[in-house]
Amino acid sequence: MAADRILYHLNEVFSPKDKGRPLRGEEMNQTTILKDAYIAIKDGKILKVGEGDVPAELIDEYTVMEDLTGKVATPGLIDCHTHLVYGGSREHEFSKKLNGMSYLDILAEGGGILSTQKATREADFDTLYDKTKNLLEHMMVHGVTTVEAKSGYGLYWDTEKRQMEVVKALDKDLPVDLISTFMAAHAIPEENKDNPDDFIDEVIGMLPQVKAENLAEFVDIFCEKGVFTAKQSEKLLRAAKDMGFKTRIHADEIESIGGSKVAAEVGTVSAEHLMMITDEDIKGLAEAHVIGNLLPATTFSLIEDTYAPARKMLDAGMAITLTTDSNPGSCPTANLQFAMQLGCLYMRLTPVEVYNAVTINAAYSVDRAKTIGSFDEGKRADITVFDAKNLDYTMYFFATNLASRVYKDGKLIVENRQIVTE
Repeated sequence: MAADRILYHLNEVFSPKDKGRPLRGEEMNQTTILKDAYIAIKDGKILKVGEGDVPAELIDEYTVMEDLTGKVATPGLIDCHTHLVYGGSREHEFSKKLNGMSYLDILAEGGGILSTQKATREADFDTLYDKTKNLLEHMMVHGVTTVEAKSGYGLYWDTEKRQMEVVKALDKDLPVDLISTFMAAHAIPEENKDNPDDFIDEVIGMLPQVKAENLAEFVDIFCEKGVFTAKQSEKLLRAAKDMGFKTRIHADEIESIGGSKVAAEVGTVSAEHLMMITDEDIKGLAEAHVIGNLLPATTFSLIEDTYAPARKMLDAGMAITLTTDSNPGSCPTANLQFAMQLGCLYMRLTPVEVYNAVTINAAYSVDRAKTIGSFDEGKRADITVFDAKNLDYTMYFFATNLASRVYKDGKLIVENRQIVTE
């Protein structure tokens, strides 16, 4: 069978192993790296990958041949934890952060999430759509082809719904896949400061409408001191699971208050952040097969020195991902490559572990591994091509966008770091 398009003479192709589950522990340092490689695409899907000369049977007079000598290709990068849809920005908090004011202190004085909540409530659909579209285009030119996007800056239904509708519209309009997560339980509204349990009940009451309008497939909650307790988090997540949602939890970001235990007991798909996780809870997440979604750029942005203990997690047999946490406050970036490089430089992960984290494991984190995340035959031809002679170079040469080409479903969507259409 002839291919529609063949990328050939690639210096290296990173081809992760899909074991039918996320890679765990030492498996995350295992992969296949093809040399002088080709990727054959048919009907938007992977037809074949291999080394050396392209087999003659893959080529006919209609096959588009693209010589990518000296470049590296990986499956399309997956950013599996973001807060993309929001109004306003929070650069006015930057000097406070530089002067040592903590994230929770800023939140306590009405800043942080509460500040963005106000700006998001005041923004109409078109304003939110245009702002989010711009962020997504930044992500695309940095090699990202799939993005998880949370609500959570509305807290109340009208704005939460508007955020999720923006995600739904952009998933249709842009050549990038968006996976929606409902996170109204992102902060306690001012009106509920004295009765957060009542707000949890309100959020649970929103779930049937989210389901009925197909606005999200995941539900998340911020389990943290001064926000939601482990008990409140468990109540919401169990209610969400009972309604057929997949679940996540922000846990152990600033203080360890039981969020990881909730993740293990409820059986969430992932637990996010985990900078302050205990050794006991690492063991619990590993045994429960909960993926750790790790966000090194958040630690960097908060000017902290406590990164999630990724090496301990791998030693315990956990599966991990790396992601941007793109948001207006604690991590205002749209550059997944930089988060990946921080994973190497500050978490001491190898380049292979990092790329497994943002491809096959990230695909499992967003429940898309049957169709993306690796170069198995029949999966969607989502491909990121780097201006680099080998995989290590893409991590070594940091804070620079090396993604020169991006393909989504076999179509070129980024060329020379510019968005294009075919």
